[in-house]
Amino acid sequence: MKSFNDKDFMLQNEVGQKLYHEVAESLPIFDFHCHLPIEEIYSDRTYDSITDLWLVEKKNGKAFGDHYKWRLMRANGVDEAYITGDKDKKEKFVKWADTLQNAFLNPLYHWSHLELKQYFDIDEPLTSDNAEKIYDLLNEKLKSLSVRKLLVKANVHTLYTTDDPLSDLHYHQLLRQDKSFKVVVNPAFRADNFIKIYAPNFSEVITALGKVTNKEITSIKDLEDALDERLAYFAENGCLAFDVSFEDFLYQKADIDEVDHIFKNALNHETLTKSDLAKYYAEILHFFGKACAKYHFVMQYHLKALRNLNSRAFETLGADSGYDAISDTDLIHDLTHCLDDLEKENSLYKTIIYTLDPSDYEPLLAMCGSFQKAPYRGKIQFGAAWWFNDHRDGMEKQMRALANYSLLPHFVGMLTDSRSFLSYARHDYFRRLLCNLIGKTVEDGEYPLNEEFLKKMVKKISFDNAVEFFTKD
Repeated sequence: MKSFNDKDFMLQNEVGQKLYHEVAESLPIFDFHCHLPIEEIYSDRTYDSITDLWLVEKKNGKAFGDHYKWRLMRANGVDEAYITGDKDKKEKFVKWADTLQNAFLNPLYHWSHLELKQYFDIDEPLTSDNAEKIYDLLNEKLKSLSVRKLLVKANVHTLYTTDDPLSDLHYHQLLRQDKSFKVVVNPAFRADNFIKIYAPNFSEVITALGKVTNKEITSIKDLEDALDERLAYFAENGCLAFDVSFEDFLYQKADIDEVDHIFKNALNHETLTKSDLAKYYAEILHFFGKACAKYHFVMQYHLKALRNLNSRAFETLGADSGYDAISDTDLIHDLTHCLDDLEKENSLYKTIIYTLDPSDYEPLLAMCGSFQKAPYRGKIQFGAAWWFNDHRDGMEKQMRALANYSLLPHFVGMLTDSRSFLSYARHDYFRRLLCNLIGKTVEDGEYPLNEEFLKKMVKKISFDNAVEFFTKD
């Protein structure tokens, strides 16, 4: 029987072990999508309690933290007071330890213990019995750690934060001037607020954009001019990544005058039809797509996230509190038209497409293959298993599907998509699964033992491909 979480954790064959230990284990991390707060990186924040770093903390009366863990604690029957509420931090940690002990086969069991080992040198499995002891030990170890030290300890080379288009990027600018910190931290342009024309606060978002750009925005042309100014500003500040998330991907081309009318109706809080949304999406996504080509931003579509299902919880806790799910709407037809319209104008730039719905894997991969183009190897990427799918089965399924329909060696690899400074253990988890999958394929006689090629492939997927993909042409 193998020991839990030893040096060959998740590595079930000799070839995979060799690839991991000789190549993947020591590689730096290029994280092209996360939600880490830039101000805390700049200030080099320290934490007094592992609960604040690992689980939840209160900022201005609102709970922030790891909603992956919150969902499991609720499933374990833990009262909300011990999750996002005001109970004692140690009591919250003990409740999490009891939940974790029950997380059999759940990826959080693996991630949490990888984090305990990699950041704190703790090999002992966390249980409800030893929770108080480990809580005190972790807090003692935190005294000598800080946000920047955690990033360096994780061997992070580059990370992209997720930034509001209206941000002044002040902390990014200050951090760039700090030559003592070697981790590259770049902004990413997150466009959701300008996609969600149906949102109750859409007119307020547009007003805020007008104030930042010193423009009066009363038409779709005004909006695009103002957004282009913000995109240029982000480009000047090191941005090479663009993010947008959709629950329903709709796309219907329309005359610009009709889209302008829809935009004005939205500003006046008038009811919009599904067709109105599709026409606005088509115009604004085409604009953003061309802008990505203009500024050399990698477009990242995050699809099928069905958010804030529990309206009562949303009213109490707000967004990003663990009440989300996977949408099952169709998207291939409309997404194809979106990409094709950009390709017609030679404006389809490097793109990564993520989906929460595993049933989309094969249709999306077939679609991606229709838009590949030299000189890029994998210009249109099928993104890593994301959110509800970034577990062992999900990661392996995503990689196998990618290998079936395209070329696995050109895959840009893993992202964290996390708000936790400890979450870089997920990259190690991914690399172990990658090496194990490759090793099993070789040991089953399905691919030759060409060590030079295999090692190069592991290095590319783990690091090199992402660096190249997010390098300005």
